[in-house]
Amino acid sequence: MTQVNGGPGAGAPPVLVDDEPDLLRDQFRQLLRYPRLIAGGVLLGLLGGAWLGYSTSDTYVATSDVVLRVPTEDPFNPSIAVEKTLDMNTERQAATSRRTAERAADALDFPGDPANLVTGLQVTNPPKSQVLRFSYTTADPELSARRANALVAAYLADRREQTEQTRDTMIKGLQAQLAPIARQHDELARELDGRTGADAEADFAVKANLLNRITELSNRISKLKALDVTPGKVIRTATPPTSSDGPGWALSLGLGGAVGIALGLLMAWVRLVFDPAARSEGDVARALRAPVLGSLPRTRETDPLLTEDREESPLAEEYRSIAYRLAYDQRFADRRRLLVAAPRGSSRTAAAVAVNLAASFAETGKRVLIVEAELRQPSLEGQLRAREIGRPAWTHDGDGDGWPSGRRLVVDAGESGSFDLVPGARVRNVARALTSPETSRLVEEADDPNVTVIVLTPPVFAYADALALVDRVDGVLVVCDPRGVHRSQLARLRDLITGAGGTVLGTVMHRGQRGKGGREGRKAAKAAKAARPGKSAKGTRGVKGAHGQPRGAVPRPAPDGGYGRHGDDGGYGGRTGGPGTGPGTGRHDDPSTTMALRTVTPPDDQP
Repeated sequence: MTQVNGGPGAGAPPVLVDDEPDLLRDQFRQLLRYPRLIAGGVLLGLLGGAWLGYSTSDTYVATSDVVLRVPTEDPFNPSIAVEKTLDMNTERQAATSRRTAERAADALDFPGDPANLVTGLQVTNPPKSQVLRFSYTTADPELSARRANALVAAYLADRREQTEQTRDTMIKGLQAQLAPIARQHDELARELDGRTGADAEADFAVKANLLNRITELSNRISKLKALDVTPGKVIRTATPPTSSDGPGWALSLGLGGAVGIALGLLMAWVRLVFDPAARSEGDVARALRAPVLGSLPRTRETDPLLTEDREESPLAEEYRSIAYRLAYDQRFADRRRLLVAAPRGSSRTAAAVAVNLAASFAETGKRVLIVEAELRQPSLEGQLRAREIGRPAWTHDGDGDGWPSGRRLVVDAGESGSFDLVPGARVRNVARALTSPETSRLVEEADDPNVTVIVLTPPVFAYADALALVDRVDGVLVVCDPRGVHRSQLARLRDLITGAGGTVLGTVMHRGQRGKGGREGRKAAKAAKAARPGKSAKGTRGVKGAHGQPRGAVPRPAPDGGYGRHGDDGGYGGRTGGPGTGPGTGRHDDPSTTMALRTVTPPDDQP
């Protein structure tokens, strides 16, 4: 791991960046996330190996070797470079030509087109040699040997015939030149017979020249007639092979399996390259440029937010380790102001992280305050065992009815202690409420060394609520399912947070949530529906409680121990002012928020 600067802030710890070996190991582990592609590649390789084994199991190859030579007067003359007078590529093409096929077809009485005879022929030239290797493949070993030998003989016969034709043509040409010269010489000899003197000397010189020319042409004709036109020598005659030429079933399947594994890994790698989702901790850490502080297992939607039996729960230990890592982060340890948010989707897991971190900090003796900055669909109060306490002192000098100065609850975390909660509430202007002086004063409670403030906001990409608060906290804790968010979205999330003046302290990964289905799910839904509090008398939607602020979608605990809306009789009035149906049974029946309704279990000390 390589360390780089963690940010512009003083005392910021370095961020660990993966080295090349770590990146390679991480990528290889990510390839194993696509077992279907790898298995598909292996299956294709095995099928290819099986086809190779089947197609070559009954093929036989007969081979014959021929050493070529050039026509020469003296084959033992060392000054003649045979390799310079032979073009082996040309000879290979001549060996597979139609002329050779027609000669071989006549010798074999081949019934079809002679061009089909060379379909099973392969002619090769071993490196640095004048050898042509004829290999013929058929399903019959005897037929392979017979055809290979016939093609060799046809090639050599055709090459010899071409050489003889060339030689005869040259001899005819030389003889055509020699005949007139010989006649002229004979005529001149008859004229000079008996002549002497100075006038005959010129004719004797011409006669001598003609004789020299006759001698030269005669010598060339003699050499051509004595020329050895043997085209080559067969050094290995094709014999019927005793075994098939195929690699065999075992080797074919082995090769197919190896190629299939390589193909499967290649397909998985291509899928990984073009997969926009963050599939591992390394992807998330590199996209956010922040460490992964913890990884949560998959939970059920019906599980409580606050982990039960915190002394024996592995999930609670995971939350404690996240809290301890945050506690020793210098960017967070001084003032302890933390914002928890998810990039997109549901905020339930982010709420569970905030609540359990609060319980973990409370175990260390700190006073913890959770501020639910969810002002559109607040639901945190109804999912915790909470009771209302007095409002902060600074809310008495002004209007204390609106959020966040309206109410404060204390949540019982069992043996971990308790922590305070400022529940969310519906407001007319969310942006004004989040940027109000009361919200700033609430977050500033963390100036006390013994106080930790945790702010829970809606998903960052859904609303800009989190960006309105990031400059008032010491860092942001991102809670995400890596399979449900793209790497580009995480990078954009980091840019949004840093652009708003915030810092990403780390990430908590989770694997999503499981819902209930089938008969069990239907039974749970019916039980939850039966346990819902009753509606108001008019069946209309309630507006305000005792303090006058808009109420959320979830029943809230009353000061007297009931779970009403703090109306006069435990219920609350509807739009027409109708009374509630009884003590502790009021509910907010807003159709836009009924999805957030949950069954609330009263505390042990409540009736």
